[in-house]
Amino acid sequence: MSDPHILLSGQRVSLAMTNRDHLSDYHRWENDPGTILGFGTQVAQSWEVRAGGWESQGRNRDYPQFEVVTTDDRTPVGITTLQIDPAVRTAEYVILLAPEARGKGLATEATALTLRWAFEYTALRMVWLKVLEPNAAGISAYQKAGFQPAGRLRQSGYWLGRPCDELLMDAVADDFLLTAESA
Repeated sequence: MSDPHILLSGQRVSLAMTNRDHLSDYHRWENDPGTILGFGTQVAQSWEVRAGGWESQGRNRDYPQFEVVTTDDRTPVGITTLQIDPAVRTAEYVILLAPEARGKGLATEATALTLRWAFEYTALRMVWLKVLEPNAAGISAYQKAGFQPAGRLRQSGYWLGRPCDELLMDAVADDFLLTAESA
């Protein structure tokens, strides 16, 4: 296996180019029950659907994905994605962490690095996300990385089989860059 192509380095994780050789890992992470619960997708995804999605996503420049790797040994532990709307220079943010990487603070750092890429390199104005309200760990990680509450979609998701609200959160370039400069 080749070394990952690192784009941005952090203290504990770095952002790298995604790697087709890790597609089976990505598929396993996406089909973990904790991922399905957090995404609210409710069903597992077949290998054929995932592999087909990989090909189409790779050709879409408005859908950059980053592999999250540990800084020390460069083990893949997740993916972050920006789904860019080029007309208004904003993007939806999505993160996927390997089950074994959760609960260690890696999501916060991966999210902050992705926001840095979004604002400093991609010149986006705003990045937003949706998170299910019962996902307290996710909400905490997003807030620590620079997202702020922005709204609520009532009864639009499911958590453990029951309807729940989805929270909207956003990060604005001006706020993020100002915080980065003062750090």
